[in-house]
Amino acid sequence: MKTKLIFLSTMLIFISVSSFSQGLTFGIKGGATLNKLTGKSFKEEFSFGYHVGAFATLGMGGKLSLQPEVLFSQVTTDTASNFSAVSPGFNKVKDVKLKYLSIPILLNYNLSNLFALQVGPQYAILIDQDKNLTQNGKEAFKTGDFSMVGGLQLKLVKFRVYGRYVIGLSDISDVPNSGEWKNQSIQLGVGIAL
Repeated sequence: MKTKLIFLSTMLIFISVSSFSQGLTFGIKGGATLNKLTGKSFKEEFSFGYHVGAFATLGMGGKLSLQPEVLFSQVTTDTASNFSAVSPGFNKVKDVKLKYLSIPILLNYNLSNLFALQVGPQYAILIDQDKNLTQNGKEAFKTGDFSMVGGLQLKLVKFRVYGRYVIGLSDISDVPNSGEWKNQSIQLGVGIAL
């Protein structure tokens, strides 16, 4: 909880300071997500999801810019046939849906006027999960997920086309003796600067 408060406070300070800066652009974005959960009893294959949200880009001089974002995303995954073996309290649920509010803070390195490499941390807050996963209705996933993001963005005037890989660094399992569960996703999307 303390980490979330510090992270959100930092974001608010950044937005307040950056709103007075020149070279500030706002926009909206959205796209498809291929995601999976790695760990005991999840299928090792990608499933489809989506993400939508907003971004800001702050020029830092030279080839660098900072791009904080706020994204709503849905992660879907399938459980393996041995999922109930993780804990006696698990139901035999096939599809699992998790909904996150994600806050990536990306550093853009502009390779040219068209292309930029993107890299940075992301913190995601779990806002909804499938409570049918356990027989007692207990939540099986932690409420926070820390990840790293890397990708490439194509900039065409006001339009953005991007592809990125998100790798989870934190264990999102809230179930004892379940092993580590981590998010992985590939995001493909478009955005428009307003």
